[in-house]
Amino acid sequence: MKLEKEVAIVTGAGQGIGYEIARQLCANGAAVVLNDIDAELSQKAAAALRAEGYSCAAFDGDVSQVASIEQMVQFAVKQFGKLTISIANAGITLFGDFLSYPPESLTKVMQVNLSGSFFLAQLTAREIIRQQSGGSILFMSSVTGHQAHKNLAAYGMTKAALEMLAKNLVVELSGHNISVNAIAPGATLTERTTNDPEYINTWSRITPMGRPATVSDIANAAIFFVSPASRHITGQSLVIDGGWTSVSPSPY
Repeated sequence: MKLEKEVAIVTGAGQGIGYEIARQLCANGAAVVLNDIDAELSQKAAAALRAEGYSCAAFDGDVSQVASIEQMVQFAVKQFGKLTISIANAGITLFGDFLSYPPESLTKVMQVNLSGSFFLAQLTAREIIRQQSGGSILFMSSVTGHQAHKNLAAYGMTKAALEMLAKNLVVELSGHNISVNAIAPGATLTERTTNDPEYINTWSRITPMGRPATVSDIANAAIFFVSPASRHITGQSLVIDGGWTSVSPSPY
């Protein structure tokens, strides 16, 4: 899965799954733009990878704003000469009961999770088509796009929509040698989830494989989908959850 000639954007890459995806892209030879809305996180993440000798750059920006995505794509091309891979990892989770869910929360979840992913894919595809290089786009879905989860109606809706977007873009982009896929992580150990002292025990108990995923478990699949090893795979979604969606016990 060598990626020496590839240039990638990874959104939400300041920490967690996004950072590990960026690290593995770099380790396989790609040049990477690490995006995060938190400037300190993205700068530190990029600096850590450069310290390992990798080719990368930070871009601070909010993917819910199309202008920011446009600037990021231009930045990637200016820094590394082209753009061949985009991984729409940035997303937000705003929990809330359906009957009292506020309009402003729905708007924010839709802007980041859906609009941010949609327009990153659109602007990446335009650049790849202009280059005539071919490339890959990967969306970050979730098991909540497959199974109901309490207080996550809005979030789960956006994640299911991303999988349909990946399928629909097969019609739009295959003729330009652009693959589009999605991965759907389940419970995963990140900086955010490990703040909950019960998280590991709860998800280890209800996950058939006996543990939540690590960020490497998720990143391994992401790298496969944007590598030459998957060139004939497009429009697909892969669940990575240790078997949880097969049984789906609630963590509550």
